[in-house]
Amino acid sequence: MILSCSNICKAFGSETILDQVSFHIEDHEKAAIVGINGAGKSTLLKIIVGELGADDGVVALSRGKTLGYLAQHQDLDSSRTIYDEVLEIKRPLIQMEERIRFLETEMKDKSGEDLDNMFREYNRLSHEFERLNGYAYQSEVTGVLKGLGFSQEDFTKTVSTLSGGQKTRVALGRLLLVNPDILLLDEPTNHLDMESIAWLEGYLSNYTGSVIIVAHDRYFLDRTVKKIIELDGGKATVFTGNYTAYSEKKAMLRQARIKAYLNQQQEIRHQEEVIAKLKSFNREKSIKRAESREKMLAKIEVLEKPVEIDDAMDIRLEPQVISGNDVMTVKNLSKSFGALHLFSHVDFEIKRGERVAVIGSNGTGKTTLLKIINQMETADTGEIHLGSKVQIGYYDQEHQVLHMEKTVFEEIQDTYPGMTNTQVRNCLASFLFTGDDVFKRIGDLSGGERGRVSLAKLMLSESNFLILDEPTNHLDITSKEILEDALNRYTGTVLYVSHDRYFINRTATRILELTGQSFLNYIGNYDYYLEKKDVIQGLLAAENAGKDSKGAAAGFTVQGLQSAAFPKTSSSQAGSNKSPAGSPKASDWKAQKEEQARIRKRQNDLKRTEEEIHKLETRNGEIDELLTREDVCRDVPKLIELNKEKESLEESLMELYDLWETLAGEEE
Repeated sequence: MILSCSNICKAFGSETILDQVSFHIEDHEKAAIVGINGAGKSTLLKIIVGELGADDGVVALSRGKTLGYLAQHQDLDSSRTIYDEVLEIKRPLIQMEERIRFLETEMKDKSGEDLDNMFREYNRLSHEFERLNGYAYQSEVTGVLKGLGFSQEDFTKTVSTLSGGQKTRVALGRLLLVNPDILLLDEPTNHLDMESIAWLEGYLSNYTGSVIIVAHDRYFLDRTVKKIIELDGGKATVFTGNYTAYSEKKAMLRQARIKAYLNQQQEIRHQEEVIAKLKSFNREKSIKRAESREKMLAKIEVLEKPVEIDDAMDIRLEPQVISGNDVMTVKNLSKSFGALHLFSHVDFEIKRGERVAVIGSNGTGKTTLLKIINQMETADTGEIHLGSKVQIGYYDQEHQVLHMEKTVFEEIQDTYPGMTNTQVRNCLASFLFTGDDVFKRIGDLSGGERGRVSLAKLMLSESNFLILDEPTNHLDITSKEILEDALNRYTGTVLYVSHDRYFINRTATRILELTGQSFLNYIGNYDYYLEKKDVIQGLLAAENAGKDSKGAAAGFTVQGLQSAAFPKTSSSQAGSNKSPAGSPKASDWKAQKEEQARIRKRQNDLKRTEEEIHKLETRNGEIDELLTREDVCRDVPKLIELNKEKESLEESLMELYDLWETLAGEEE
């Protein structure tokens, strides 16, 4: 056991936040603290690191162990560049290296005892430098910064000029490089794009120390933790397994508690009826029996009724008007801001009932696309056609459609003047605005509260085509799950941008990935996207590499990639659509057989090539993962061996890519 929390209590005024919270963390264990907004998750982390004192209870850390803490908000004010700020963490190694180089220079002019002493110091420092992976500290810094989404050009930016989110990423980079025994991370994924989150998942999975995470990213928790500490009503409950396992176990426990409560209530009612019946006989023996049952009933420990949390916020989104089957058609859409080119030649269609997620790295133009569709931005080129009876409802992550000076009640009533006061209150109550909360100014609300107001307005609209920009931002896990259920029940059409992979996985029927200034289409949820991503992007890379001087693709196009990923016909059918130049007429039976045999051979060769490519790419990925491990980095012979194997693999892959292009091009 590396960390123990025993009976931690904390109250702010009359409000109890933590009540007898107890749990422990083992060496190398990775755990998450979950709960609704305001449950005390961040408060608990601050108590563990000593930033906040507990009213009662003890936090015990094993002797000699170190803590590293990343708060939600960072206030770095440094004149150093991003690279220098993070590199500063390696100051002891830098000083050690400087001393080693100094000794190398000085030993040339020394002799006798002085030389011996310096040589001993040199050997000691060199050994320690190598043990601490000193020869790789610069590449380690670069790798962490790039993994967290900073480009090489960003390295020279001054920290004091960065946004709050960028400063948080810098702070996270510093913390990871410190390599403490226990990492405490408060919402580490808040300012990361999908690629950076995936990188952080891999980093934490291979982290040798213990990790405690507070996060609302359920997909991230699924991939990083094996223990869940739930805070609910001030109490802590510990579950083994990842978030999905926790969610399933919690549902089972909840059902069991509800069943136990109902059974007990039924038994109590039965006993009360029996007691009343016995008393009605009005005889001494029956009265005594009734009194005996009353005593037994009084000794029963009445179970507390389970709180219906899941029903607290009930979002129901239903279109008043059914649209045509063709909801939206986008053709040849392009957009740039000065020298910044976002996307070009974008074509896609959306059909009624689809739930389409738009994903991609930060800054690729996802939100801009939604604004163009909603006529808040103008495209450089292209057309957008809406289908019959399509009515758009737009949810903005910046909540620009809200009026900051109005109260929550006024925002709803002024938008929908036909509603009575009771109807407005009932609607707001379903979004957790009760009592005097409805009279709060929009400008005074938190980001999550504003999000709920925007969702309430959307619920009341007559829209049948919902366009949502980061709808889960600032929502706690319970609210996210409720929104997911609402969208899955929704019979209209949904187009949304989100970084919440768990949300995408539960709601999306199709994914559009904005990459390389164009869209790739995946017909499925996020798990399906991950399954097909490497294949499709590998084909795309091969396409780009095979373009001739006129810009034509060698054997296939992006549209072709989509067809390859999601074929609508069998291979034999596809092959029959085209005949190679010089093929004989259909009446020549023998020639037809020969041609069919050639096609089958080409298809078999193509399949074998693809399998070999997959095999080598898998091994290449394994080597990349090995090269990130600390024990491997320290083993110089192993490093050399792996790098040689990687070079050989990449040479073989290049040959296979060429062969694949040749075989694929034979179909033309």
